[in-house]
Amino acid sequence: MAQNAPRKAGRHFLQIPGPSPVPERVLTAIARQTIDHRGPDFGKLGLSVLDGMRSIFKTKGAVVIYPASGTGAWEAALANTLSPGDKVLMVETGHFATLWKTMAGKLGIETTFIGSDWRTGADAGQIEQALRADSGHTFKAVCVVHNETSTGCTSRIDEVRKAIDAAKHPALLMVDTISSLASIDYRHDEWGVDVTVAGSQKGLMLPPGLSFNAISEKALAAAKAAKLPRSFWVWDEMIAAGKSGYFPYTPATNLLYGLDEAIKMLHEEGLDNVFARHDRLAEATRRAVTAWGLDILCKDPKYYSSVLTGVVMPDGVDADAVRATILDAFDMSLGTGLSKVSKKIFRIGHLGDINDLTLVGALAGVEMGLGLANVPHSKGGVQAAMDYLAASAKKAA
Repeated sequence: MAQNAPRKAGRHFLQIPGPSPVPERVLTAIARQTIDHRGPDFGKLGLSVLDGMRSIFKTKGAVVIYPASGTGAWEAALANTLSPGDKVLMVETGHFATLWKTMAGKLGIETTFIGSDWRTGADAGQIEQALRADSGHTFKAVCVVHNETSTGCTSRIDEVRKAIDAAKHPALLMVDTISSLASIDYRHDEWGVDVTVAGSQKGLMLPPGLSFNAISEKALAAAKAAKLPRSFWVWDEMIAAGKSGYFPYTPATNLLYGLDEAIKMLHEEGLDNVFARHDRLAEATRRAVTAWGLDILCKDPKYYSSVLTGVVMPDGVDADAVRATILDAFDMSLGTGLSKVSKKIFRIGHLGDINDLTLVGALAGVEMGLGLANVPHSKGGVQAAMDYLAASAKKAA
């Protein structure tokens, strides 16, 4: 009989860019008896999480919550607003933007894809140029990923909004915040976003299983004329039931307990403090990577992500082999490179319920792993991160 692998002491370091580690308070909230999702107690819970998510999206408009992954919220955004043959403008910021584009094609939507090298965020100037050229207003929507999880590049949604307005184009603005919401500043109403897509397993600090749409009045109006088929994803039934805190079908009850607790935790810390913490930990990570003499995948600091950092391996080094070495030696999971950057990069997640010491431990595991995997690099990345964290902690005090 094969022997089981020996137990590893301590906790596993989950440093992928989502799912992020689930805090004990959220786990405890989830571990309750399930209640009647038609009863009065559930109605109170439903109203609480819907109102709480409005505060996280920074919107006064409609929010719906699906028992689904973020992929479901992508489909809901498209299916509720568009018709077969409609044209949309999308930007190839990375793997997940490409998947959203592929989904649109499967739904019968025509896509124009602005290409990129996966090393920057969306170029608002290119979007404006494409919209100005669309004099007949054939584009019905512009779809942008706020934080591209596959690359570590964040797009400036405020600039995208200005580009659409400058082109005087009526297209809807749809934004994927699956890996940015509750980690990076985001303003659905102020930035004029029509549909925001989100998921539970990253900045919201929950297991996978919930997805969200925040919806503008303009998007609701578009939904009345949209012809793509939808049943599970339909907005009007979700919004009608949500007015009293309920769902038109069985919700993910226990995950909603966890969501309610996660929203409380975010507001206890303060959203601005949450964003500043992520900014600071991301800067410490980038300083470590630079000290190691390695390249950051995102080449323009304007688009640096506060959620994750993509680390480029030297030519001839298999990034997945490095990840495997680190996992085996130090029980830490790092994100893999996806599609175009497969085996070329690994990704360090620094999002969710994470603090200075968690990050320093993770960076120490990376630095030791680089040595074990014989990756050409310089020492001192962890020290560079610690120096920055110590100096910035003193300033905060």
